[in-house]
Amino acid sequence: MAWNVFKFCTALRALGSIMIVLVLGIIGVTYYVIVVANYGPALFHGGLDSFVALLVLVLFHSLLVMLLWSYFTTVLTDPGGVPPNWRPSIDEESGDADPLVGLAHEGTGLDLNLSAMLGEPANPRTRACQKCNWFKPPRCHHCSVCGRCILKMDHHCVWVVNCVGALNYKYFLLFLFYTFLVTTLVTSSLLLQFLSFFTVDEKNGTPETLVATFVTFVLNLSFALSIMGFLIMHISLVLGNTTTIEAFEKKSNPKWHYDLGRRKNFEQVFGTDKRYWFIPAYSEEDLECMPVLQGFEYPTRPDLDELQQF
Repeated sequence: MAWNVFKFCTALRALGSIMIVLVLGIIGVTYYVIVVANYGPALFHGGLDSFVALLVLVLFHSLLVMLLWSYFTTVLTDPGGVPPNWRPSIDEESGDADPLVGLAHEGTGLDLNLSAMLGEPANPRTRACQKCNWFKPPRCHHCSVCGRCILKMDHHCVWVVNCVGALNYKYFLLFLFYTFLVTTLVTSSLLLQFLSFFTVDEKNGTPETLVATFVTFVLNLSFALSIMGFLIMHISLVLGNTTTIEAFEKKSNPKWHYDLGRRKNFEQVFGTDKRYWFIPAYSEEDLECMPVLQGFEYPTRPDLDELQQF
């Protein structure tokens, strides 16, 4: 009998609060090691030690605020779902679905009564979801963990207990960015203390503090290295105006009709207002212009409009 990985989706849903507690626990231990055990007391040493400690603490707290802001914005923001009873736009003259919202799709398992209910013939270029038994917009995929279709879905992330989609992708990328900066800062700040474990016979601090410092360094180094690769991958996806799912699906066709050029691709995710690029928020103007709020129609390259869409 075939093994169905989706049977474990319920378990992934149950991980929700546990993962948030785990993230906050790691942050709490890191905060204790940096602020309480090491650089907080160093503020009173005087001289260069006090200056370095002040610099580390200011950077650490500033980046930590941005990390937590980005994290909880990603967790609490709906990634974007298909509105109830949404249907593709129809060309009144030809009766065909708008090419921006369709593609050749066979074997969807869509209810045969659906077309009759809508009062139009079945269109083989219309995208449909087998799970939801309804039409879905372009660049939309079904998440088995959330149990619904997500607009411009990238992936379901257990760390943020949410899908990463059209409305929270920027916040997720900023969470990765600030997590990388924080973990890199922590790793650099604790490097000398970590090396002292192997070079100094008599170590300063209680056993609990020493263990916490050692564990914090290893954890932050591991996260910094892994997130760096993940961040580089997502930056390349943003510049190519694609998602993780779409990158996997379009391997057979390197030409991507949603690729509008690096700057426009970047602005489609982060907005056109540079003041908002590094904070988990959008300007009012950018919110009004988001493709997902404009009939779910993403701009395409005219010279590639005839290519199949995902």
